[in-house]
Amino acid sequence: MSAIRAKAFRAIILGAPASGKGTISSRIVRDFKMKHLSGGDLLRSQISAKTDVGLLAKTFMDKGSLVPDDVMSTLIINELALIKQHSWLLDGFPRTLKQAEILHQQEHADVVISLDVPEEEIVQRVAGRWTHISSGRVYNTEFNPPKVPGVDDVTGEKLIQRDDDKPEAVRKRLQTYEANIKPILDYYNHHGVLKLFEGRFTNEIWPKVHEFLSEKIPPKSN
Repeated sequence: MSAIRAKAFRAIILGAPASGKGTISSRIVRDFKMKHLSGGDLLRSQISAKTDVGLLAKTFMDKGSLVPDDVMSTLIINELALIKQHSWLLDGFPRTLKQAEILHQQEHADVVISLDVPEEEIVQRVAGRWTHISSGRVYNTEFNPPKVPGVDDVTGEKLIQRDDDKPEAVRKRLQTYEANIKPILDYYNHHGVLKLFEGRFTNEIWPKVHEFLSEKIPPKSN
């Protein structure tokens, strides 16, 4: 067995809301032998399974509080310990510098992928979202428009634009994200594992990510 196959490859992916992180993540696990771990999904599964750390996290959530960094970090680290022999892609974590520091003490990432998409591109993507409330169907005027503007394809009922999807709300979320993510990016850059991928569109960024990862871990054979 070659050296590149012998060692599990550990990656983290970071990106602003609507940066295409979900799509890029799904393509990574499709093309490479990596397990995809979502911080949010792990939190929900641990709560559902009533694990000690899950129940502890739920006590904070029930009070409307954020799950503390040490609790969230313990939850993630426990999960990663179960797949030590596997290559993995961690998505949605860390969200704070303290979480990054705690994680790094236990698990050293081989690479931290950061997606850099221009703010106005993200605002335009999200502003194009229109939702059918009762079904949860989401349309996008740019990528997946309804057959009749402003009307749900199935029911003929009116679509709405959620307050969170309006440009001013998106810009505010992006400002918050940038403030939170900068110290995390600086931290990983200091440790020499940060890799930045820039572009306006997911299909522009993805080939660069695939080429980079192909040099680190063998792609799946067809």
